[in-house]
Amino acid sequence: MPARPAHIAMAGVPAVSHILPSLEIIRELVARGHRVTYANDPAVADLITATGAELVPCDSTLPTADNNWPDDPIAAMSLFLDNAIQALPQLRATYDPDPADLYLYDIGAYAARALAETQNRPVLQLSPTYVAWSGYDHDELATQLWQLPGADTYRSRFSRWLADAGATTTDVDTFSGRPARALALIPRAMQPHAEQVDTDAVTFVGPCFGERAARDTWTRPADDGNVLLISLGSAYTRQPEFYRRCLAAFGNLPGWYVVLQIGKYTDHDELGDIPANVDVHSWVPQLAILEQADAFVTHAGMGGSSEGLFTGVPMIAVPQAAEQFANADRLVELGVAQRIDTGDATPETLRAALLDLTGDPAVAERSARLRDAARAEGGTRRAADLIEEMLP
Repeated sequence: MPARPAHIAMAGVPAVSHILPSLEIIRELVARGHRVTYANDPAVADLITATGAELVPCDSTLPTADNNWPDDPIAAMSLFLDNAIQALPQLRATYDPDPADLYLYDIGAYAARALAETQNRPVLQLSPTYVAWSGYDHDELATQLWQLPGADTYRSRFSRWLADAGATTTDVDTFSGRPARALALIPRAMQPHAEQVDTDAVTFVGPCFGERAARDTWTRPADDGNVLLISLGSAYTRQPEFYRRCLAAFGNLPGWYVVLQIGKYTDHDELGDIPANVDVHSWVPQLAILEQADAFVTHAGMGGSSEGLFTGVPMIAVPQAAEQFANADRLVELGVAQRIDTGDATPETLRAALLDLTGDPAVAERSARLRDAARAEGGTRRAADLIEEMLP
């Protein structure tokens, strides 16, 4: 039990990839005796209340239900700004009468930082992806982003909202991309230019699985063959043609048992005949399988990439959108993956990549070294310790 139980508030967005990385931290804080409230959309209430935290309903306008995200990055960023603008009054209705001792927030939950600054309360970002580094503002991709149509309008709207909200941090780049204090919930190996990250502001605690690793179970087949997991995560899973190629690549491959997760947007009937060595599910306990797997076909989302490194599993990275392309390239740089873009993912290229990766002792050595490094970063317990250190 903590010396003084505190009220800790977490604010997030209703995207599973943003919720899961920090969920075990919330569970740990509750277990340590703190009162934890969690502001998020009621659509994800079950995930939140299962930790013991108290849900604070905060309706979201983000298109997470139908996964209808715009391709244009400025349009996508504008959706998060719009969501923050309408979320702040909802947060104030709850937390102005009952302020938290400490506010935690996801990278997309801007309203929580604005609220904490107006209340002069400590605030900590929990980042499920990489963070800014020195010189990031002048990076070629960042420069190109702010030259896109609509970028100036977006920045002006953001700046006006910060002023109207009463935030003390009024610079848009600082407010949205440079938290005063943050925990990065990823392996440090996945961070671009990690040596240029301000370690006074950011602490890498690695993936935070906590009890999840013990709670989710999966039984490996008894024939002692190799296990391959194929998963494109939770969002970009409407890929029946890709799944059919995987079936052609790995179906009936001697010595391999395949677990294929197809998500909720693809119907089993679209896959055709399922080979005897392939087990198809809409959802699987990914981490539990990876703990026993020999290879992983992933979309290279930060969650999947982190889990692959944490379990030391060689990866075939098939990026689908956003930062997944950069993540895939980073995994290749680390020497534990091959990148195959969706259009190039033929049965032949997929099968060759699997056999190359799993037959290379150097890949196995690098995977094991990165696994040990990720686990040494401290995870859930270290994150909870650092959060408690911030309590007034």
